[in-house]
Amino acid sequence: MLVLTRKPRQQIMIGDNVIVNIVEVQGDNVRIAIDAPRSVKIYRGEIYRAIQEENQKAAAAPANFDLSALPKK
Repeated sequence: MLVLTRKPRQQIMIGDNVIVNIVEVQGDNVRIAIDAPRSVKIYRGEIYRAIQEENQKAAAAPANFDLSALPKK
């Protein structure tokens, strides 16, 4: 883990194409703006963990369920 001290309007570069801008610092809160290509997925940590948990639940679901119970188009 890299720990940096930055001030507002300063940047952090990640690789060649991701820029993290420090927008504002107020007490314990830091506002950042992330500039990255659309192909780079960016999630808040708690959202990413929730997605991973749902994916694990879906992967663990029984594979032998009754498709006839699904509505027909």
